[in-house]
Amino acid sequence: MKEVSGGVCAPRGFRAGGIWCGIKASSRKRDLALIYSEKPCTAAAMFTTNKVKAASVLVSMEHLKGGVLRAVIANSGNANACTGEAGIAAARKMAGLAADLFAIRPEEVAVASTGVIGVPLPVAAIENSAESLADSLRADESGHAAALEAIMTTDTRKKDGAVEVEIDGKPVRLGGMVKGSGMIHPNMATMLGFITTDAAISRELLDKALRRAVKRSFNRVTVDGDTSTNDTILVMASGMAGNAPIAAEGPHWEIFADALEHLCVTLARAMARDGEGAARLVTVRLTGAATEDAAGTLARAVASSNLVKAACFGADANWGRILCAMGYSGADFDPAAVDVGFASCAGEIQVCSAGVAAPFSEEKAKEILSQEEIEIVISAGQGAGAATAWGCDLTYDYVKINGDYRS
Repeated sequence: MKEVSGGVCAPRGFRAGGIWCGIKASSRKRDLALIYSEKPCTAAAMFTTNKVKAASVLVSMEHLKGGVLRAVIANSGNANACTGEAGIAAARKMAGLAADLFAIRPEEVAVASTGVIGVPLPVAAIENSAESLADSLRADESGHAAALEAIMTTDTRKKDGAVEVEIDGKPVRLGGMVKGSGMIHPNMATMLGFITTDAAISRELLDKALRRAVKRSFNRVTVDGDTSTNDTILVMASGMAGNAPIAAEGPHWEIFADALEHLCVTLARAMARDGEGAARLVTVRLTGAATEDAAGTLARAVASSNLVKAACFGADANWGRILCAMGYSGADFDPAAVDVGFASCAGEIQVCSAGVAAPFSEEKAKEILSQEEIEIVISAGQGAGAATAWGCDLTYDYVKINGDYRS
């Protein structure tokens, strides 16, 4: 596997673009994005688990039932959520506008929105800019970058990537972009995520690979414990790499699934690092659990704990908060078998052994925890289950950002 440039435009057959159309009056950044495939794509997606779902989610869920997509149109600045039937009509209008640009069916277009909830979507602004949006499409890094900017809201860093692997003797590429830095929690972190690939793969195996990748990446990232109304992650496979279609599990599927997981982990880590107001990326590595699922539950509980996150902000080696979070996670483990340590570029230190305090230097612990990327290393001492979760510290700036988000 090797890293390549181009994001969603790295795989064969895809173009992307983004423009400003004026969805949010107070902003002049790009706010309308489009990704287009020159050939019909096998498609799979996962959506928010929130009972309150945005119009874009409902329409895209309906369109994904066919398993084929040609395009994704997405806006920022307005979530088009809690907007009633008018919101559904607006989401369908967005799909229709994109479909008309390429003479394809609206059902071959996915729709995504992000921004303020409860405000009617100014769909006329999108309609008036449709031709300009089509003109912005490029099959290179510039098109990818424009589309990525157009889906960002409070994000301060770009979150994208692309990889290449060999399957059936053919180079196969996967590229992706996500937005999200607040309202992020497991069970689909708050995000819009779009992944393209030129692999030839059946819908069933594409869906299985996506679900495995999401379980080990986006469902193990947390910023603030909130999940959104708009969460969407979808993947489109053009089949233009020329590999023999992946129609059964085996070595070729494993290569593809591993590449997709690698890309999703890269994107998930970038989301955690860009948590609203965050100063530190926090990685929780947990081994020794009874199963992988138990390890994931324990690791997520630690990464999600506001008390743990606040301690990370203060560079305080308060390991008791870690065991506390494990204790209410719902996963079974033996507290008397737990070891806890911290690690960063400044070194490693053990602070808890067999469930009780281990002698350690507070000064060294503070130095380790004062770095921009820190790790909480936990052994549950029970089995072979292991998992990694990602989060960030909890800072004063998180409240500042979310205190006036609508303005």
